[in-house]
Amino acid sequence: MFQVSVEDTFSSGHALRGYKGKCENPHGHNYRVQVTLEGPQLDKIGLLIDFTQLKHLMRGLIARLDHQFINDLEPFTTVNPSAENLAKYFYDEINGQLTGLPAGAKLKDVVIWETDTAMARYQP
Repeated sequence: MFQVSVEDTFSSGHALRGYKGKCENPHGHNYRVQVTLEGPQLDKIGLLIDFTQLKHLMRGLIARLDHQFINDLEPFTTVNPSAENLAKYFYDEINGQLTGLPAGAKLKDVVIWETDTAMARYQP
């Protein structure tokens, strides 16, 4: 099985609804996002996906979130903007835009780090 991953960062604020503690108040993170694809075979030139294509999809989402208060953006006006829900958001959005992958290739998972030592992963 082949795997490829790309990472990028963004800075945003959020507040966790229903949380009892510091994180119920508005605060910010320097997030790191890792997106991983996997597949059993490569395309005719030996790629699972062009890194440029994957980075482009991820950067489009990051541009929407960077330096924003996430609670003010859909779907996070109703979905709590936890790291877990952010990972699923990135997964769903990127998965819906992927095209031209070799047979059997798929989005494996998305990992979101809120800090250097705390992360959440979404993998269906």
